[in-house]
Amino acid sequence: MKYLSNKNGFLGIDNKFNFKEKVVIVPFGLEKTVSYGGGTKNGPKEIIKASHQVELYDEELHCEPYKKIGIKTLKPFVIDKNIKKALKKMSNINEKILNKKLFPMTFGGEHSITPGCIAPFTKKYKNLCLLHFDAHADLRESYNGEKFSHASAIKRCLDYKNVSVISFGIRNISQNEITYLKKNSSRINIFWAKDKVKWNLKKFKQLIKNKNVYLTFDVDGLDSSIMPATGTPEPGGLFWYETLNIIKIATKNSNIVGADINELSPIKGFNSYNFLVAKLAYKILSYKFLYK
Repeated sequence: MKYLSNKNGFLGIDNKFNFKEKVVIVPFGLEKTVSYGGGTKNGPKEIIKASHQVELYDEELHCEPYKKIGIKTLKPFVIDKNIKKALKKMSNINEKILNKKLFPMTFGGEHSITPGCIAPFTKKYKNLCLLHFDAHADLRESYNGEKFSHASAIKRCLDYKNVSVISFGIRNISQNEITYLKKNSSRINIFWAKDKVKWNLKKFKQLIKNKNVYLTFDVDGLDSSIMPATGTPEPGGLFWYETLNIIKIATKNSNIVGADINELSPIKGFNSYNFLVAKLAYKILSYKFLYK
């Protein structure tokens, strides 16, 4: 695996700083099935660019987490235009990272990357729970004739029989998805955005307890007032600190084994949205390795 220099990679760390990596950042700007706003192919490079402005000290954890974690960023590479081949490549990359006993975090690209991301995890773990942040359920069998659409990402993950899902922030779902959800309620738990003030996070803690968890974060799960830079924004979503609280509960009570963040469509001149995603990625990694 070929890495960017520390200075050019995630967080823009001084090249003089040496560490043994625990985390590999995978830039994977797949943009193939977007159905409204475009631009997700530029997400990874803008997240990495914005990350160079993220403060390395974490006032909550009282340290500079990157020194204790070790983060390397893969050099960008050509992504196949055929979506099946692209997802196979994604799977192969994560398999290599897992074989080295490292933690992969993928920056998308559109949400259709996730089934590819999790494929090697489904082989490694007897049961895998997806912790899914999103405005959309993504449970369609296909969308616009495409089985591997971003709107079918979680459905494709559930094609693996050892996968279950806990979703937060859902506020957009079709009739067909509701039918599928009712038939598969034992494998899918949804914390609906409309019920946010009544969420039972003790129930969430029990649902996730001692499980192997893969975290997939579609940035449109965030409220569109703080995250309009996404292809299909929805009002009524998650805000910053409530999002971090859910992730903290997960890191404290389960084993997070990998992650992806996707669907950032950068808006020229509005760097705050790119920065938010970069900081979110750093917080997820910091909690994973340092918050217990």
